[in-house]
Amino acid sequence: MPAKNTICLWYDGTALDAATFYAETFPDSTVGNVHRAPGDFPAGKHGDVLTVEFTVMGIPCLGLNGGPAFPQTEAFSFQVATEDQAETDRLWNAIVDNGGQPSACGWCKDKWGLSWQITPRALTAAITDPDRAAAKRAFDAMMEMTRIDIAAIEAARRG
Repeated sequence: MPAKNTICLWYDGTALDAATFYAETFPDSTVGNVHRAPGDFPAGKHGDVLTVEFTVMGIPCLGLNGGPAFPQTEAFSFQVATEDQAETDRLWNAIVDNGGQPSACGWCKDKWGLSWQITPRALTAAITDPDRAAAKRAFDAMMEMTRIDIAAIEAARRG
């Protein structure tokens, strides 16, 4: 039985490629059913992949091959809480090295245009520190980063 609420992500004919990459890269991620179009549609022909059911870290998603009309934007992103620098680096590098683009403050974009926030738990703890001066130092350090460097965040937090 499908999930009651599913995130639908729009792709330009590449939903299966994206879902496969996510399943290979992120834990608790899988590719489910692949549905082919029962007839021609604006972005494809009868028999082309129309939708792909997949999960990303336990979140149910549906990839829709809707064509080029609606590209992804930073208005939607997956935020991934990482436990340490090794996990942060592995996920960041997997996205960027597979045709993606680095951005600021732990954000990157995959080759399909979907944005990801690779956010170490240490960063979240630092920028929400009850000591507002420590939080500001950590925040200011983050603002200078692309991929998050946990040691640098913790050093800034300590002052």
